[in-house]
Amino acid sequence: MNMINSSTFHLDYFLLMGIPGLEELHPLLSIPFCIMYIMDLLGNSLLILVIGRNKTLHQPMYLFLVMLATCDVLLSSTTVPKTLCVFWFNAHEISFNGCIVQTFFIHFNFVTESAILVSMAYDRYYTICHPLTYTSTLTGSLIRKILIFALLRSVFTVTPFAFLLYRLPYEGSNVIEHTYCEHMSMARLATADILVNVVYGLIIAACATGVDMILIIFSYIVIIRAVLRLRSSKARLKAFNTCVSHVCVIILFYIPAFFSFIIHRVGHKYISIQFHILLANLYVIVPPMMNPIIYGVKTREIRVRVVAMLSMSRRLA
Repeated sequence: MNMINSSTFHLDYFLLMGIPGLEELHPLLSIPFCIMYIMDLLGNSLLILVIGRNKTLHQPMYLFLVMLATCDVLLSSTTVPKTLCVFWFNAHEISFNGCIVQTFFIHFNFVTESAILVSMAYDRYYTICHPLTYTSTLTGSLIRKILIFALLRSVFTVTPFAFLLYRLPYEGSNVIEHTYCEHMSMARLATADILVNVVYGLIIAACATGVDMILIIFSYIVIIRAVLRLRSSKARLKAFNTCVSHVCVIILFYIPAFFSFIIHRVGHKYISIQFHILLANLYVIVPPMMNPIIYGVKTREIRVRVVAMLSMSRRLA
């Protein structure tokens, strides 16, 4: 039954249906979702704890890692708990305002994380191309300014999504064929023209994340040119090795997001809804789970301190 507030033409609640056509598999699908979410929380919390407790790691690269880990936890925690409630308890209802809030934080975290990845590319650029001025350039003050800029940019670019959704009338279906609320999945339920929503979504994708990707690519072009000029093959290998983790994180972050974005706008006619929803869920849970593993494996300083912390915990137990 659709509950409508006649004064604002807003539905009182939406129904998140999970993955249509795979309802019988919801309990089974919840197992990997739950395991990945727990790994995400444990891995990122451990990363934040290790860097926070070791003053020797209070360097730009590790501070950016703390920002990335925090953003990862917030991104997955915005979506996965509600998804598990749908899978386990058939708790399909979500209030209209709750749906708006979830949509806001999904896009907010995505835009913020994209800015952090650009900052990490900037960090790698200075590490390799300007090592002598690295510490004097990437100061604590500059890092705070970068963080403030990233947060403000996210607020100013994502807040209009909430207003654009709120202005629309919702007098028809209240069923969202998804596991969480997202801008276009909400907009399509409106009983009015959503061209402004579509256009604004494309503008943000181009001006925010699109520009971020261009900056990252440009940074790595400069980095690769600088590394290839090094005479020692050992030095070249070491320089490339410092970038491997960041490149893996970039691939994990942008590729699923890119395909989800394309499918939402043009591919839903050709791609099954089940595949689209599974991809959208992987995009909010797999990168947050994998990022601490990638950096833990590839970064010796973090790996050593994690092992030392776990060893000390066993001795105390």
